[in-house]
Amino acid sequence: MAQVLSLHVFFSAERHKVGPSKPLKRIHNPKTSLSTHRKGPQSPMRKTQKLNLQVSPHRAVSAVRLMRIEMGGAFADLLNDKGKGSGDNEMGYVERTLGFRTKNLDDRDLRLVTDIVGGTIRWRRYLDYLIGSLCHDDKAFRSMEPLLLQILRIGFYEIVKLDMPSYAVVDENVRLAKVSLRPGAGNMVNGILRKLVLLKESNSLPLPKLEGDDRAQARALAILYSHPVWMVRRWTKHLGQEKAIKLMMWNNDDPSFSLRANSGKGVTRADLVMQFNMLKVPHELSSHLDHFVRVKTGLQSIIQAGLLKQGLCAVQDESAGLIVSVVNPQPGDSIVDCCAAPGGKTLYMASQMQGQGMLYAIDINKGRLRILKETAKLHQVDGVITTIPSDLRTFAESCQLKSDKVLLDAPCSGLGVLSKRADLRWNRRLEDLEELKKLQEELLDAASILVKPGGILVYSTCSIDPEENEERVDAFLLRHPEFRIDPVDRYVPPGFVTKRGFYSSDPVKHSMDGAFAARLIRTLSLILGSTMDFGNMEIWMSLVCEWPVRNGSGPYQMLQTCEILYQEMPLERCLRSSTNNPNEFSSTRRRRRSGLCTLTRSWNDLSA
Repeated sequence: MAQVLSLHVFFSAERHKVGPSKPLKRIHNPKTSLSTHRKGPQSPMRKTQKLNLQVSPHRAVSAVRLMRIEMGGAFADLLNDKGKGSGDNEMGYVERTLGFRTKNLDDRDLRLVTDIVGGTIRWRRYLDYLIGSLCHDDKAFRSMEPLLLQILRIGFYEIVKLDMPSYAVVDENVRLAKVSLRPGAGNMVNGILRKLVLLKESNSLPLPKLEGDDRAQARALAILYSHPVWMVRRWTKHLGQEKAIKLMMWNNDDPSFSLRANSGKGVTRADLVMQFNMLKVPHELSSHLDHFVRVKTGLQSIIQAGLLKQGLCAVQDESAGLIVSVVNPQPGDSIVDCCAAPGGKTLYMASQMQGQGMLYAIDINKGRLRILKETAKLHQVDGVITTIPSDLRTFAESCQLKSDKVLLDAPCSGLGVLSKRADLRWNRRLEDLEELKKLQEELLDAASILVKPGGILVYSTCSIDPEENEERVDAFLLRHPEFRIDPVDRYVPPGFVTKRGFYSSDPVKHSMDGAFAARLIRTLSLILGSTMDFGNMEIWMSLVCEWPVRNGSGPYQMLQTCEILYQEMPLERCLRSSTNNPNEFSSTRRRRRSGLCTLTRSWNDLSA
């Protein structure tokens, strides 16, 4: 199972830490099981035939998988570490659900299942609009049994979006409905699909009109581009309608994936490219990260060749790799990854530490941490990783651990990864953002406790929503004046740096997942507040000598962290919390500024 870490490719190339999600909303009967067996008369074929060679295997598998996804029992991906073996698992679900097996899935069938399942989920709202328009009445559509609805969705997607031969689509889906349900269901599928074919051929498919007020236009756009209305309204407000449409088009396109060469095992990108050439997998080199290669097709071939099982590479989006660049892990660092599982960023950071230092991987999920630990062994980076199963909030309160760098890759809405997580758009509600924001603030407060003075805190998400990103950082800085923003322009290319010095990847602009990261420095003001003067110069000198090693920066950057000394209000709050004597207040201010000058001279002496 260790290899599964990076292989849920349709759901996410690197399992992003999205917050808890609910099953898809359209569940016609909560008490309905996945089985389609009925007490009434059944098709004779259903009673006697366990192996049906007439039914299309990829359509049977797709229909059952779509039912499982909608009822919350599966993800939208098919590929996993077993490669072709995953087809056997899927056929087992078909037999238990439909009562028969089809012929085994070949490579072409597996690709079709991936395309049809992902595409049908992405375009669900649009497909349902078409199906509802072609039904006799709205009640017939809303009361449609789950399996019949999935068969129709598959047929509509194949005809409208995949441009498959209409006669084959109609024939195969009618047969599936008759065998898995009853002859009458097949007749219904036949009538609706034939009506669709006629409308498509005459270029007269029913479409909503983009007119009226903002709400009406948002509803129309939500159908045309198949997204929840609340997302459309939110993006239109923040981005404008044109950019919102481009974002939805990106989310609906087939995703591309990036693979990272595992330098921890001595694998270079050139080694990876050689393997891809042998497998005849089209690829292109990442222009942003030295260890990354992009692939649009052929991922299944890479998996079946065993490159991931052998730990030679991992599926990881470049947006996630750039977050690691913001952390800037170095040999000898002490790093905490606060919400580590499944561990994509943990493993990448560990590979850059070259066996020196310590990386503490904290996560509340013991099972996923166990997988992370096994994968670390496979990638030969386990020597620097210590896993800690714990709720970060509890751990931070009870532990004295202080680290050079702390990464909080926080649970979030996942609005930046909707291209890969096809089903996530239907699981998210606007109300979820409020719950997530509260959790993000609690985790940020806890993570800050683990940062030593002069250390780095990186807050990151796979969201493009400002309320989860910039606004959470601003709220945190108000609560924690001992932290300040450290611009990321030294760590990532200029095109990813915002005006305020944050890292942000834009799916449309950068052709990768949307992500955000803020790099924050914990200033030395806590030591100032505790020592009340610069009498203990040993502490300060150790910080001065250690600074360039830990942060790769010079005296200017080091002194920037002390700028709170020159800010009236923060210093006043710090001092007045410990004294009410005005004379002592002024005297202490002079001693501290004198001490800072001493530090500067000491640094210059050391540099000379």
